[in-house]
Amino acid sequence: MATLGADARNGQAIVRPPPGRALAHIPGDDGWPIIGDTLEVLADPKRYFETRAAKHGLVMRANVLGETGVQLLGPEANELVLLDQQRLFSSQLGWARFVDLVFPRGLVMMDFEEHRLQRRALSVAFKAEPMRAYLSALNAGIAARVAQWRATPGPMLFYPAMKQLTLDLAATSFLGASIGPETDGVTAAFVDMVAAIVAPIRKPLPGTQMRRGVRGRAHIVAYFSRQIPIRRQSGGNDLFSQLCQATTEDGALLSAQAVVDHMSFLMMAAHDTLTSSLSALVWLLAANPDCQERLRGEVAGLGLNPGEPLPFDRLDDMKLTEMAFKEALRIIPPAPAVPRRALRDFAFLGHRIPAGTSVAVHPLFTHHMPDIWPEPDRFDPRRFSDAAQAGRHRFAFVPFGGGAHMCLGLNFAYMQAKCFVRHLLSNLVVSVMPGYAAHWKMWPIPQPKDGLRVTVAPA
Repeated sequence: MATLGADARNGQAIVRPPPGRALAHIPGDDGWPIIGDTLEVLADPKRYFETRAAKHGLVMRANVLGETGVQLLGPEANELVLLDQQRLFSSQLGWARFVDLVFPRGLVMMDFEEHRLQRRALSVAFKAEPMRAYLSALNAGIAARVAQWRATPGPMLFYPAMKQLTLDLAATSFLGASIGPETDGVTAAFVDMVAAIVAPIRKPLPGTQMRRGVRGRAHIVAYFSRQIPIRRQSGGNDLFSQLCQATTEDGALLSAQAVVDHMSFLMMAAHDTLTSSLSALVWLLAANPDCQERLRGEVAGLGLNPGEPLPFDRLDDMKLTEMAFKEALRIIPPAPAVPRRALRDFAFLGHRIPAGTSVAVHPLFTHHMPDIWPEPDRFDPRRFSDAAQAGRHRFAFVPFGGGAHMCLGLNFAYMQAKCFVRHLLSNLVVSVMPGYAAHWKMWPIPQPKDGLRVTVAPA
């Protein structure tokens, strides 16, 4: 039986993991002593889960990162866990062992009523007026960087260039100003914090990745904390200023600690996940020049002058771009897996799973199921036409999660992708060498192992 305790930080009831024997009836492999299947899952999660699903089915037991839990695969599992109509699963307790030391109080670390209240307070930063302001900053930043790339055509490592651009864009869109001389420190802090999410050693011992992540967290907390009193006096349309002014339902300002925690998590999401997803899109367009030309035609059809900003009211006119971006998110989802912890006993596909069990669903697996996505490794944006989507399970495509925890920045991501494509393809042709294929390190957020080698030339 799982045992019930309490979280000393906020009084929330928590459940303890059940003993290993409580999951013995779930099909699966125990893997190596202590580490289980951790190394295999980290090395190639797609191959791991496809191989195990063929052997065990869509419900399996696995020991990953020091705990034996249950992996639930496919769209029905996504619907059960992400929609969570019965409030069976805790996002906080699912993510805690991965992010508690580096992103301790972001939205993914909140459940139910607390999550609803904080999400409502944050949602003011993603309404139309602030989004227009963000788009203005995106247009200026992307246009300037693409102009630099156009002035130095030839081979380049795209991923690190994209990482620097998205950090700059997050700074201008979310902070309202360039990070300036602190750029290197902020970048290094985020890199260390994200890497710590899947660090094999889960305590911040000297010399470990977790220790570096905790130090990065301290750097980011200090950076944002210095700014909060200033922003509460000056205001502004950037996201940071919006959060500094945000209030709870009773009219109280969010605490300074809440603003810091939300900003660090949102900056990570806007920086690292968009770096990954936009790099994936560029790679797939470079490898599929016919599709790249179709998107270039859509951009030309907007009728904008060279260098002219993409207007907010023209975003809906970039339907092909949105389809291509969704297909990139399908092939390389920014979150390959989504963890939860069961708060009560439940059953799925005939398997009884006890309270306290670590549970995960896997967008990367679902997005490559051949019975849903024929030839799943092939890039085909037409999969996201209205007609193609009509008969598909609504949880077959979940790059932004689902249910109450659907990514709050979803529309920001689509807006930035469209703005990026508008400026990139009106100025540059992107290509790869014949036979080149990017190989991706999938954890904690996908990135190409070689930095993504592409060639850019004036369009």
